[in-house]
Amino acid sequence: MDWIIILQAGIAAGTVLLFATVGEVLAERSGILNLGLEGMMLIGAMSGYSVAVNYGNPWLGLLVAMVAAGLLSLLHGFVTIHLQADQVVSGLSLTFLGTGLSLVFGEGLSKAGAISLLPKVTIPVLSAIPYLGDILFTDQSIMVYIGYLLAPAAWYYINYTRPGMHMRAVGEYPAAADTMGINVKGMRYLYTCVGGMLAGLAGATISLAISPGWFSHMTTSGQGWIAVGLTIFAQWNPLRAAAGSYAFGALRRLILDLQGPTKLLLWKNPFYYNPYWGFFLKMIPYAFTIVVLVIGSREAMRKRMGAPAALGVPYIRGQRGI
Repeated sequence: MDWIIILQAGIAAGTVLLFATVGEVLAERSGILNLGLEGMMLIGAMSGYSVAVNYGNPWLGLLVAMVAAGLLSLLHGFVTIHLQADQVVSGLSLTFLGTGLSLVFGEGLSKAGAISLLPKVTIPVLSAIPYLGDILFTDQSIMVYIGYLLAPAAWYYINYTRPGMHMRAVGEYPAAADTMGINVKGMRYLYTCVGGMLAGLAGATISLAISPGWFSHMTTSGQGWIAVGLTIFAQWNPLRAAAGSYAFGALRRLILDLQGPTKLLLWKNPFYYNPYWGFFLKMIPYAFTIVVLVIGSREAMRKRMGAPAALGVPYIRGQRGI
């Protein structure tokens, strides 16, 4: 088994999760829980691929994907921030809406044929580093390198900049932030939109770089839900989110390799021919996500993990408490 190929592909696949997870970290740090990642990723994948098909420009497709998903996230923001509706219900509705819209507007895209895709790049000096060079810097999509920069940039922004401090204040104690003159609702709208745009970027990265094409709801394969779980697993830290995203990406690729006919013939182990084995292997990432979500739903555990104190709580000016 070629571990370098598996890890290289895992880094690429993990980049998709990284974009979506960092976007969710930013939204939740401001106090908004958005369970609509899957729907926004589907909208991003569909709209980005559609623009690339019709105009032959994958970069324009990326931009349109981010705008489309950002607009969809603003709908979630309006319902939860302005109307103060339940954030879990709104997020789930957003997933259903995004899935439905992508299926309707993506009709026929699967037969579009070959299109221009985002380029793959090899970094000259860094690619010569033994092992790491082959995994991280050789023949990777340009989006992978953007992911390398995004995680540390988001971490620095959250912890060491004034706007990041304001964002954390809005997510921890919005009443105090409001007293300081910070526009709580405006900040929450902003980071909900940014989170949506990064989810759209994640979706377009799938259809234009990592797994080119549009295959209806199978395009994202539930990665939006994994990103929600990774946000909790990473304790709302972008650097931990990056590590978790790449680990999950490698795991997904390893699962595919374990099911490959070539590997089965090499191992010559009848156990691997069990038709249910592949099914259970595919369950591993999603089972982990469910476990993390269940653990993260407990109030005591959330506090211990460092969840934003006002996460999921609508802010009403003049109301006591958070």
